[in-house]
Amino acid sequence: MAGDRGPDFIEALARGLEVIRHFGPDGAEMSLSEVAAASSLARPTARRILLTLAELGYVNAYDGRYSLTPRVLELGMAYVGSLGLWDMARPHLQRLVSRTGESSSMAQLDGSDIVYVARVAVPKLIALRVEIGTRFPSLRTSQGKVLLAGLPFEAAQRALEEHTRSGLPPAPVPPEGELRDMLDAVRAQGWALADEELAPGVRSIAVPVPDGAGKVPATMNVTVHAAETSVEKLQGEYLPLLQEAAADTSADWARWQARPRSA
Repeated sequence: MAGDRGPDFIEALARGLEVIRHFGPDGAEMSLSEVAAASSLARPTARRILLTLAELGYVNAYDGRYSLTPRVLELGMAYVGSLGLWDMARPHLQRLVSRTGESSSMAQLDGSDIVYVARVAVPKLIALRVEIGTRFPSLRTSQGKVLLAGLPFEAAQRALEEHTRSGLPPAPVPPEGELRDMLDAVRAQGWALADEELAPGVRSIAVPVPDGAGKVPATMNVTVHAAETSVEKLQGEYLPLLQEAAADTSADWARWQARPRSA
């Protein structure tokens, strides 16, 4: 865990979170040696962390293998719940999906990645598995383009300088002038398209979901299979429905943010 850390940095906590992050689709169940290697920790350190996580209920330990428990979801859902995003978005996402027959999600920006914070999916064959917490490089996605366009240009540049933690290669960052023009165009039209930029067959369109202060901390999208749905249909039929759902979500979210709070 390289890098300069402040005097209040808690190394043990950081190592514990690092161990949790290394479990995933390619490592749903791991041995002590695998955990130690993946997190670059000594075996005794990795063992103490795993046993602590097991005692807290975040890890299962059986026959020398370790896996996360559903309790880990509490960590992420506490974040989502604190924003009210899922509660605000759920009925609008569900209504949108019922009208389009396609999957819809909400995402936020974290460094150079987008992170999915809400999703309603339909059982269609899409090249990439997506669930709450999934990360993708922002410039390869419609939602990422919208989120970057919602930032001051210098902030968008700084975000793109960070390394992706998605496990996928990032899209090349265009020269400054081209990047500025692209984000200006997205901001002006109010939506962005990603046409098989993330994976073959994956086509999506996204719009901003502003909060009560007019900032754009989240986006909403519709994702389709490119072989089934043309760009023209995505823009002509689904985009107006998506914009309606996003506007309704934004209005509910603004009302939720403005609610009276007890002292």
